[in-house]
Amino acid sequence: MYRFLLTPRWWGINLFVVLAIPFCVFMGTWQLGRFEDRVQSHEQAEKQPDPSTRAAKPLDELLPVDKVTSGRPAVATGTYADQFLVPGRTLDDRQGFYVLNMLRTDSGKALPVVRGWLPGSATGARVPAAPEGEVTVTGDLQASENSRSDGVNARGGLPGGQVGMISAATLVNLVPYDVYDAWVTLPEAEAGGTGGAMKPVPAAAPEGSGLDLKAFQNLGYTGEWFVFAGFVLFMWFRLVRREAEALRDIELGLVPEDPAAAPEGPAAPAPAPAPEDPVSPDRDAAGTPVR
Repeated sequence: MYRFLLTPRWWGINLFVVLAIPFCVFMGTWQLGRFEDRVQSHEQAEKQPDPSTRAAKPLDELLPVDKVTSGRPAVATGTYADQFLVPGRTLDDRQGFYVLNMLRTDSGKALPVVRGWLPGSATGARVPAAPEGEVTVTGDLQASENSRSDGVNARGGLPGGQVGMISAATLVNLVPYDVYDAWVTLPEAEAGGTGGAMKPVPAAAPEGSGLDLKAFQNLGYTGEWFVFAGFVLFMWFRLVRREAEALRDIELGLVPEDPAAAPEGPAAPAPAPAPEDPVSPDRDAAGTPVR
């Protein structure tokens, strides 16, 4: 009854099922592994001491920024140069802006330094000037922001002197010198400004180190791939069952092999032609007597 599984049409169906199920299982297992990695990194981060409490190290020793060095105190020496305001930043549920200064180091590259946060609008705001001369700053190291970072304005169109993203790729187009692919935030902001004393901006956790929405997306994708694998197997069994039932009905004579064809049997005899009236010799075709 199941010899139909060896027909060319079913060979194609069987090949699709054989390839689709392992692929779905592999993708589901991969997504599950991504979720477990995020959980493990979150647990390890909770066991580690607060990065800001660890000993400060020179900036170059902590680069490039990763999950281990993010938040570590970094020391850099140089002179403050260009100043920018970063609008649309929230602190303690209040809208405000960051005060960002470029610290030019002896290497020629500049380190973006967030000196503090002030409430209100960045447009027309008066902020305290940066210290003059050579300074040594110690701030919590952060990776360059991207379009997925909180508070980032990637649309552009900001007034002069403002930036929407603290990123080397953005700042290098605004200043005539190289920029480190990192930035630091001062744990103790400087006093002054129209909004009062600038508040320090706390360092953010490194991206992908916690149980954020992306982690639970991986878990959701895991379930979807396993559901796909079960659906493929279910549809294959359903098609096999329907094909087997159709062949059984044909064998039992419940349905013809070709429903469109007429049922087989002896042909009905053709109707006999009506007999013609014989023409009498003494009469014409109309029946009139011939004289």
